[in-house]
Amino acid sequence: MINPIFEAGILETRRQFLGRHSHGIGAVALASLLNGNLFGADSQSSPTQSLGLSGLPHFAPKAKRVIYLLQSGAPSQVDLFDYKPSLEKFHLSELPDSIRHGQRLTGMTAGQKNFPIVKSPWKFQQHGESGTWLSDLLPHMAGVVDDICVVKSMHTEAINHDPAITFFQSGHQQPGRPSIGAWLSYGLGSESQNLPSFVVLLSKNTFHQAQPLYDRLWGSGFLPSKFQGVKFRSQGDPVLYLNDPTGGTTETRRAMLDRLAALNRIREQEVGDPEINSRIAQYEMAYRMQTSVPELADISDEPESTFKLYGEDARTPGTHAANCLLARRLAERGVRFIQVFHRGWDHHSNVQKYLPTLAKETDQGSAGLIADLKQRDMLDETLVIWAGEFGRTVYSQGNPATFGRDHHPRCFSIWMAGGGIKPGISYGQTDDYCYNIEENPVHVHDFHATMLHCLGINHERLTYRFQGRDYRLTDVHGNVVEGILA
Repeated sequence: MINPIFEAGILETRRQFLGRHSHGIGAVALASLLNGNLFGADSQSSPTQSLGLSGLPHFAPKAKRVIYLLQSGAPSQVDLFDYKPSLEKFHLSELPDSIRHGQRLTGMTAGQKNFPIVKSPWKFQQHGESGTWLSDLLPHMAGVVDDICVVKSMHTEAINHDPAITFFQSGHQQPGRPSIGAWLSYGLGSESQNLPSFVVLLSKNTFHQAQPLYDRLWGSGFLPSKFQGVKFRSQGDPVLYLNDPTGGTTETRRAMLDRLAALNRIREQEVGDPEINSRIAQYEMAYRMQTSVPELADISDEPESTFKLYGEDARTPGTHAANCLLARRLAERGVRFIQVFHRGWDHHSNVQKYLPTLAKETDQGSAGLIADLKQRDMLDETLVIWAGEFGRTVYSQGNPATFGRDHHPRCFSIWMAGGGIKPGISYGQTDDYCYNIEENPVHVHDFHATMLHCLGINHERLTYRFQGRDYRLTDVHGNVVEGILA
């Protein structure tokens, strides 16, 4: 017998199948009584509605939005955040087997016969009333250390870039799950009617490295596609195809969209495909963005004091500083989740050449963002995150004289600030070799659970049913890290 879902050679969604077969009517009625999301349907009643799910947030949130500065390639915690004076005496000595425990290595150092420890060539100093240790590579961040929480005990299972960054973005090492921003768009909706709830900014950098940033990293996975991130460009129009064709008028465009929406609604009633509602919503959002995006991208109204905070790079579109400024402007306009990607941190050789350049590219813009949000009374309701996908080894990859650092998922550092996070603290502790965690480990799932908690979401209750199972960002894991909460 032919499976009716493949009737006439056409792959149908559950809603299409149920809509075309009379025995599905009872199931649909039951689903409407039990759970509107039972068959993976979009629970939002209107294709243009920006509100989130009913019942969310689960409790009073500290943060309304997230700005996530993702440093693709894995910054070296040994040289930036995790000060280890013990490395002075261990420098160029062999990493003891008792520390390494035969742990997994990448293919790039698995063949090495020796693992010589290399201390950081940069000085560390304590800053602020908190006395937080930072590398001299981060002079601007030193000015805002009392506003941030440095987590030194992050860890992950992923040891290669793509599964590791996919894990941070979606809670799973394999592609196909919704990204963080998509989950938040789905659960909380948007505060803006004229901008997407989830915006992605890609920063250009001096060193062009091979680590790709796939669109799926801000994709919607099995959620309706209207929840995926919208990528803004730094050259030309920020979003493609926003301008009307030459000779067109606003009235003509509006009339065309109205007629197209009417046709799409007829089709949606016929087949029940939730992606049709997503298509209507995206057309309407694009229409509203025709006026909101040019105004957003025009920074001519910013005072000189802004560029003193973010640095002169903020005047150049596409730099990390410019994207940090744009992130603040997006936050002011109600965008729920803003993610800034900065590549180039994959330093397998010549760390002394590459790391200072990357730190300089990101330091002032990141610190300026914190200071800017704080002076505008926005930091308390904005969760700011700075993180890579894993850390770097304390031992040298290759010649110690021109040392590189390999991937290290066992321990690494990130920082968080604002909405619900305790400021001016360092959390977690690694051993004297900066190789293993000794105190307060924080897993990627814990990080996700804590982020959702700051937004008023119980991570175990933000779910979506797909292929017979309730999925969530934290899968079946995750604990809120109470020690970093304000």
